[in-house]
Amino acid sequence: MVVDCRPAERRRPRDVAKFDATEAACAEVGWEFRLVGAPDPVVVRNVRWLAGYRHPRHRVEPAATRLREVFAEPLALMDGAASAGEPLAVLPVLFHLLWSHELTAEMSQPLSAGTLVSSGVIR
Repeated sequence: MVVDCRPAERRRPRDVAKFDATEAACAEVGWEFRLVGAPDPVVVRNVRWLAGYRHPRHRVEPAATRLREVFAEPLALMDGAASAGEPLAVLPVLFHLLWSHELTAEMSQPLSAGTLVSSGVIR
């Protein structure tokens, strides 16, 4: 898949031909082309933050298991961290679990102490 993230306000009329040509070239080799626009800046900030915890060294047991238990039902991020252990010790593990999608949170809002975290889909 080829994804073009050019913001709508930066697309010129001449770009339409380029998008069409790219889509046709992708189709010839069996790829998909998507013109999606710029990502939400809040989502980008949240993902960048969580990316700092992507390394497996942040997956520490038994904290990871305890966090999955605590967040079996939606709970505020800091409340759950405190329930799972010493927040300074478990927060890196929590962020790693969010990065790896073992826990979920609404990414369109800034991550904060009150962000609801769950092992399921947050609605």
